[in-house]
Amino acid sequence: MSTRAMTEPAFFILTALLDAPRHGYGIVAEVAELSEGRVRLKIGSLYGALDRLVGDGLVELDREEAWQGRLRRYYRLTERGRHALDAEAQRMAANARLASTRLRAHRNPITGSSS
Repeated sequence: MSTRAMTEPAFFILTALLDAPRHGYGIVAEVAELSEGRVRLKIGSLYGALDRLVGDGLVELDREEAWQGRLRRYYRLTERGRHALDAEAQRMAANARLASTRLRAHRNPITGSSS
């Protein structure tokens, strides 16, 4: 993987591809569902992100199918992509644990809130 930090859209795109290959609109819908609407991808930004993920070897073209006179491209997660997603999920969890620990340590003992 490149040295770029994983963006939230990239994280959710990889997560969306964990269970099955998906085409563009399928990825957009799955990302919206997984993120509970926090990440709303537009098709242009999706394909820019997919191009970067393909270039980094995290995602690859699975197949192309004709649908209503248009070509649908389906993408799948690579093994390298699965490892990158796992590493990012672990990094995010470690960051959340650190912040939670510090928040608990800095609570006001009298009110229970932050000082």
